[in-house]
Amino acid sequence: MVGFLIFATMKKEIVVSGIRPTGFLHLGNYFGAMRNYVRMQDSYDCYFFVANWHSLTTHPDTKQLQQAVHRVIAENVACGLDPNKVSLYVQSDIPEIAELYLYLNMLAYKGELEKTTTFKDKVRLQPDNINAGLLTYPVLQAADILIQRAVKVPVGKDQEQHLEMARNFAERFNYRYGNVLPLPYAFNYGGELIKILSLDGNGKMSKSENQMNTIYLADDDEQIRKKIMKAKTDQGPATTNSLKPDYIENLFTLLKVVSAEDVVAKFEHDFNASSEGNCIIRYGDLKKQLAADMITFIQPIREQAAAIQNNSQLLKQIMQQGAEKARINAQATLTQVRQAIGMHYY
Repeated sequence: MVGFLIFATMKKEIVVSGIRPTGFLHLGNYFGAMRNYVRMQDSYDCYFFVANWHSLTTHPDTKQLQQAVHRVIAENVACGLDPNKVSLYVQSDIPEIAELYLYLNMLAYKGELEKTTTFKDKVRLQPDNINAGLLTYPVLQAADILIQRAVKVPVGKDQEQHLEMARNFAERFNYRYGNVLPLPYAFNYGGELIKILSLDGNGKMSKSENQMNTIYLADDDEQIRKKIMKAKTDQGPATTNSLKPDYIENLFTLLKVVSAEDVVAKFEHDFNASSEGNCIIRYGDLKKQLAADMITFIQPIREQAAAIQNNSQLLKQIMQQGAEKARINAQATLTQVRQAIGMHYY
């Protein structure tokens, strides 16, 4: 997921987050970012967008793009974002981003773009589609941040290099044209972040890969039950009060976010009291309980998202309303950028 926290000279500080519509939102997205954004909407001026331009760098076939964009909007609302409190918009509805992207491209150099970790990863994954958009992905991401004058950006480790580049582009612009763009820095939620791993314990849940080990917000009850029951476990701890392996710890993490405290306490006790030859913990029982509680948690989100997706008038209203609000900040920034460059001739 791409998230930005912006401190601006206005009554409320601005929060901006972007997500690519290249897969289904999952439990890791919810607890890693979206839940915090829901908390922010009463204290901050929030802008959230669907990064459909970014998606074209790896998914050039747009047959399913509209549906995917609508799904992301609907799932954001279903997770608790109020369209009357926040601005939900589609990246391509803000043309100011594209113009700033063009100016920033003049300050980005081929050598540094080719060295980015994400570019090298994508070249390896899609050697037949190494397009210019893929190369300049960090520049467009910088435009997403700088158009709203962001100075603090909550990002994962995989995006820290892009954020550093956004800061470099802003510094170059300011050095060449005058002090216009604030420099963005990383923001960390610290203890409030909950790390949700893949059900096989190998890395994070994914929007588009490793689907059987990822719990999506759109999964039906049977899919949720099937995935959890197949989650990786072991024979149990060899000694009492053992450290949990990552894949076992992840099951307990999931239990903590969807189950009652007494349920979590019961299974924690069983694990800590277990040892070789005296295995009290029953992973099958734990997974059955987790599956039931996970279904209870996800079902209302899934059903509300589906209802919103089927309401084309509401979706249009949300996106138009969000874009109109988002363009106010974008236009103000672009006006300053044009004046600094000298892009006015009459």
